[in-house]
Amino acid sequence: MRYRVCKSFEIESGHMLSKHPGRCRFPHGHSRRVDLVLACDTLDERDMVCDFKAVKLAVSEFLDSFDHAMAVNSQDPNLPALKEADQRVVVFEGTDPTTEVMAERIYRYLETRIAAGGTYVDDAGLEFSLRPGVTLERVRVTETSSSWAEFGV
Repeated sequence: MRYRVCKSFEIESGHMLSKHPGRCRFPHGHSRRVDLVLACDTLDERDMVCDFKAVKLAVSEFLDSFDHAMAVNSQDPNLPALKEADQRVVVFEGTDPTTEVMAERIYRYLETRIAAGGTYVDDAGLEFSLRPGVTLERVRVTETSSSWAEFGV
């Protein structure tokens, strides 16, 4: 049996799906919920899989890059105009920024942070870490109240 924890975040983000035949090819936004599920076979010295603060410190800056930004395929013909208009833009190289693709991007980022180890320091100078043995099982990104996508093992 494994222990599992989930840390959730909320971001407001837009995207354009240039490959979509319907309205989703136009700019639109979502109030997204991002759920990160981590697991470990054992608990640490504080009886935790990991401190939720460690997860927050590991991903908050990365997730902030999506907040109030427009996610766009690098091949979308509207990309130059968005950049020229000084918009917050997150570019997905050669792929549409679907919810599935966003879940994978977030997963890959956090997976790399966990593998690198290290310690994160909060504003009060307290140290938090994601210890060896903690694994990322999945990332779920909720797009609407009835739709989500998930990436993981």
